[in-house]
Amino acid sequence: MIEGQEGVSWEQWLAIARACEDADIEALFRSDHYISFFRPQQAGSLDAWTSLAGIAAVTTKLRLGTLVSPVTFRHPSLLARAAVTVDHISGGRVEIGIGGGWNVAEHEAFGFPFPETSERMELLAEQIEIVHRELTEERFDFDGAHYTLEDAQALPKPVQKPRPPIVVGGSGRRGTAIPAARFADEYNTPFVSPDELAQRRRRVRAVCEELGRDPDSLVFSTMTTCTIGDDNARRLYELRSPQDDFETWRVKARATTLIGSVDEVAARLREYEQAGCERVMLQHLLHDDVETIGVIGRELAPAVA
Repeated sequence: MIEGQEGVSWEQWLAIARACEDADIEALFRSDHYISFFRPQQAGSLDAWTSLAGIAAVTTKLRLGTLVSPVTFRHPSLLARAAVTVDHISGGRVEIGIGGGWNVAEHEAFGFPFPETSERMELLAEQIEIVHRELTEERFDFDGAHYTLEDAQALPKPVQKPRPPIVVGGSGRRGTAIPAARFADEYNTPFVSPDELAQRRRRVRAVCEELGRDPDSLVFSTMTTCTIGDDNARRLYELRSPQDDFETWRVKARATTLIGSVDEVAARLREYEQAGCERVMLQHLLHDDVETIGVIGRELAPAVA
């Protein structure tokens, strides 16, 4: 999982994608943000969905997706068309990550409305349903509080049947859990310890049962930073510029991130698995380091297979 807003150039995207395919990485996800978290005055982002379309054209087996696209950035029909386009270019390798959005600064800077949380959760619920229906139904009407569609006939349909997987990002609360239980294939909750992941998973599963869905049919995943090796840990420490000294920071980071040797990271991943996690998106912040991508694919993945 690459944070594209940290100044990832097109040449670097190509190198990352090729390294992923060479190392048999299953999927490449990218963030959907416009402003850098670490260097807001120096770094920015290529657009998420158009960059995925470009990556789709130069790869053959790598699955691609956003983690996650804020509902405040696009109309759901635009999101659905972007996803279908990447699905066709890739031959059926796209996944659609959707979330409520949270970064106020980038909304203000680029003129995106940023309503209260309750309204963003309404937008999320309507967007997920519209995207699902545009990808699966021949034609339909939709009359919601925020969107109205009349006799929508969204063509062409995606390559993947019945549609590309929908991944909903959230913290296990009802605002994200309810639409995920109704329409999504996967629920992703980021930057949590195994214990917190287990608690959020229980809440989401309870919502599934409440709505009559088999909880086991909704994949539960997490996204967290992965740093392998002391040199990379020091680079990440310098990137984040924390107030703590390096050793104190590293101890704290281990609570909710994957940091250490391949064996140490593998052991921690097994703790997440025991907590009910079925897939992990590894946030690789040192995007110019393609060697670590090879280590993840050739050493870490087999260690936890």
